[in-house]
Amino acid sequence: MPAVRAVRAASAVLLTGALLSACGGAGGATGGEPELGPIEVNPATAALSLPMDAYTDTEAERIRMGQVQQTLVSRCMARYGFAYEGVRAAEPSAAGAPDDRHRYLFGLADPQFAAVHGYDKSADGATPPKPAAPQLSDSAYVVMNGEQRGAQGGKPLDAPTEEEAAQLDSGLTAAGQKVPAGGCGREGYRKLYAPTRDSVDLLFAFGLASEAHERTKQDSRVAGALRKWSACMDKSGYSGIDTPYDVVEKLGLENERGGPRAVTAAKADVACKREVNLVGIWAAAEKAYQQRLVEEHAETLALYKKQREERFKLAASLV
Repeated sequence: MPAVRAVRAASAVLLTGALLSACGGAGGATGGEPELGPIEVNPATAALSLPMDAYTDTEAERIRMGQVQQTLVSRCMARYGFAYEGVRAAEPSAAGAPDDRHRYLFGLADPQFAAVHGYDKSADGATPPKPAAPQLSDSAYVVMNGEQRGAQGGKPLDAPTEEEAAQLDSGLTAAGQKVPAGGCGREGYRKLYAPTRDSVDLLFAFGLASEAHERTKQDSRVAGALRKWSACMDKSGYSGIDTPYDVVEKLGLENERGGPRAVTAAKADVACKREVNLVGIWAAAEKAYQQRLVEEHAETLALYKKQREERFKLAASLV
């Protein structure tokens, strides 16, 4: 699959979810609602295993790939005489359960977390604050970004893959060498995620998972469980809330996500989820819709998985 087709495929995937919602149903050309497998009772999100997990990174893998990308950028900058360490991602906190990739997929679901932190996601330590980017001299800026600082006239010359970028002339030089198209920042990305013309877009797997999730929101079984959850929340004193994603906004908790009001609401939210087994039903639907998309896109996903394994090999070689 040419890179441009992969990019278009990923974009189409992301758009499909919106179109499904606009059309009022998740069935259509996909053959209606899929059969659900076993429905677990109030499963812990950390224990969930979904079909798309085989194609997406854990938090630890994501951080490792970020470090590898920074290493590639640093090596590129070194070719032009610049020492550049970049922004190093912090290691995930062990207390933050970084491998619980589905922690907030269905809204807050952990009763212990809710009772202590409410809706304050920062309290889990899984997303450390991003360090500030290092300051660059004007000449280093050119090499990093492939354009002069303050340049006018649109984005710098770039290419979707490293193979294609090798055919471009940025028109810039440093230390007697041509600056790569898009600068070292883009070169580091392309070498890791898009080295050849057949590279599948990095967002392809994420797009499929997102589409599956959008489809579940239209599923009659999930919709039924959401209505029951909403009714339970109403009985708990929180009326007019249709989905778990609306709680913070509807209750005006944006600036006090970990405060007493938020903790009280979060406890009711999670208790209602458990009363109607919302996570169990929704997770079963998530599995079914993801599996359908995995089967529909088997060829592209096989290539994506192979290229992902090659990225891990590259990462190992840079240790």
